[in-house]
Amino acid sequence: CNSKKELVPTGSKSLEGNWELTYITGPKIAFDGLYPNEKPNITFNISNNLVMGKNSCNSYTGGFKAEGNKLTINEGMASTKMFCQGEGENTYMTALQSIDGFSITNDGKTLNLLKGDVEMMRFERKYGVRH
Repeated sequence: CNSKKELVPTGSKSLEGNWELTYITGPKIAFDGLYPNEKPNITFNISNNLVMGKNSCNSYTGGFKAEGNKLTINEGMASTKMFCQGEGENTYMTALQSIDGFSITNDGKTLNLLKGDVEMMRFERKYGVRH
């Protein structure tokens, strides 16, 4: 299927809510191999410019800035420090720090985090603002 999902211009309010990771670019390991027990998730709290979630093993929190379709996740996020096997946690956090934009599908159910024009991560909405 070569058809692209239609994307709509979005503002930061459309980020509000919780999203679960369904795709990440880069690793040579299959997605289910990276995240065998729990998929990473991310929650955007627009009113406080806070982002938080679980990277499949540890919880994280930090700040972000969104304007139009531009998105910057602040460096130096706070994180719990449990030992995590595999490459999933590092792969997720490295990709998250490289993000500079986002798009959301027309139905509001899919969030794409971008680096330039390249989709780095894809999330499915779990809860949040519905349009």
